[in-house]
Amino acid sequence: MSSPIWKVAVIVGCSIALGGAGGYWLARARIGDVAPVAAGPGSPGEAKALYWYDPMYPQQKFDQPGKSPFMDMPLVPRYADGQGESAALRIDPGLTQNLGVRLATVSRAGFAASVEVTGRLAFNEREVAVIQSRTAGFVEGVQARAPGDVLEANAALAEILVPEWAAAQEEFLALKRSGDAGLLAAARQRLRLSGMPPGLIAQVERSGKVQPTLTLTSPIGGVLQELNVRQGMTVAAGETLARVNGLGQVWLAVAVPESQAGSIVAGQDAEARLPAFPGEVFKGRVSAILPEANADSRTLRVRVELPNPQGRLRPGMTAEVSLRRSTRQSLLWVPSEAVIRTGRRALVMLAEDAGRYRPVEVRTGPDSDGKTAILQGLEEGQQVVSSGQFLLDSEASLKGLVAAPLDRPAATAAAHETVLHETALHEAEGQILALDSQEVTLAHGPFKTLGMPGMTMTFLLANPGLMQGLKVGDKVRVAVTTTDSGLQVERLEKMEGQP
Repeated sequence: MSSPIWKVAVIVGCSIALGGAGGYWLARARIGDVAPVAAGPGSPGEAKALYWYDPMYPQQKFDQPGKSPFMDMPLVPRYADGQGESAALRIDPGLTQNLGVRLATVSRAGFAASVEVTGRLAFNEREVAVIQSRTAGFVEGVQARAPGDVLEANAALAEILVPEWAAAQEEFLALKRSGDAGLLAAARQRLRLSGMPPGLIAQVERSGKVQPTLTLTSPIGGVLQELNVRQGMTVAAGETLARVNGLGQVWLAVAVPESQAGSIVAGQDAEARLPAFPGEVFKGRVSAILPEANADSRTLRVRVELPNPQGRLRPGMTAEVSLRRSTRQSLLWVPSEAVIRTGRRALVMLAEDAGRYRPVEVRTGPDSDGKTAILQGLEEGQQVVSSGQFLLDSEASLKGLVAAPLDRPAATAAAHETVLHETALHEAEGQILALDSQEVTLAHGPFKTLGMPGMTMTFLLANPGLMQGLKVGDKVRVAVTTTDSGLQVERLEKMEGQP
């Protein structure tokens, strides 16, 4: 009874296995269908081979058939089609959706730079009131104030008795009663030159009474930073008694990495988000880019001004800051996920007619809002694969479809130098282990912008002049760019404090 059941199970299992294998190879054939196409009239047997390659190492091309020097297998021919070496990977349109392939159109738009950094609030050093004694006197009373108090404008601080003012005011009142306008004007001027505020002079003239006591007040609202006056003390003319910092506007001190500082200009917009006020956005502008960079952190200090009409923003608070700048420069953009970065170059899978796809090398620019600028390699209106591109790229590599190297004319590089300046350089610190006119070996720390850990590595030098003044053992700061030949040193500077 069990024998027939066992036979049926074996037959069903074999059928499923054969069906699954057949389906896999059928789909494999339909995905990777790059069939030879005759270069001219004739049968398929007359197709012309462009070159031969090893599917396990498709970057290497051979002029003649034979055995692969890399693997124990024969070389595979790559045939020409109507477009010469632009042979493309063909996919059955019916499989496109099943493979999750999505396309995106290359579009042109303006360039908007955005730098995300952190900052800390500080006092606005331009909004400072220094309160001094205009004449010698004695402190008769002090208000209950202390450094750190938040004051309103015209808040009283202390009362100072000025004995010499009493005689001058008596003379002024006597001349007023005499009715001589000329003498009265001269007496008023003497009161002003003695240090008496215009408001106190007006009070004396209006009341007809001597007012020898001066009340010190804060001319602006803000934080009391200093209070150097105590009851009973003697004060001299010109002595600083108090200092007040205004809170109507605060400064946001931001440290911008040196590699991104080129995209920051004075006057551009800034947005700050503070943990103390979740969900709120405080808008300001960049008021100054300070001239000196921090040598230890390689950052540039940027000052952002934030209005503070309600006084909620207090110095010492931290903030996440977005520095945004839009320009009229028009660039080509593709979704960032469409770009395949190999470490040495960037590729996209270009979609052509009739389900054809081929790898194309591109020159990338800055990233912004999930998109990457394309400076060279694509044209507006073309379509690229934004999902499923890694599957297609792997299949293309197995078929020997390698993107041709991108031509990089000097004129194009110069035209986009400003855009690439801040995105092409990657910095780290290290020590020179070996050095010649062409390359340098460094024991370097991590390149954070590359996600590359510290290690010992040999780099190409962009020009022999970079080695001038350097020797083995020097500690240096290195800036590299990614090229087709690997990482190339663009700047090599000896760190400060070395002989």
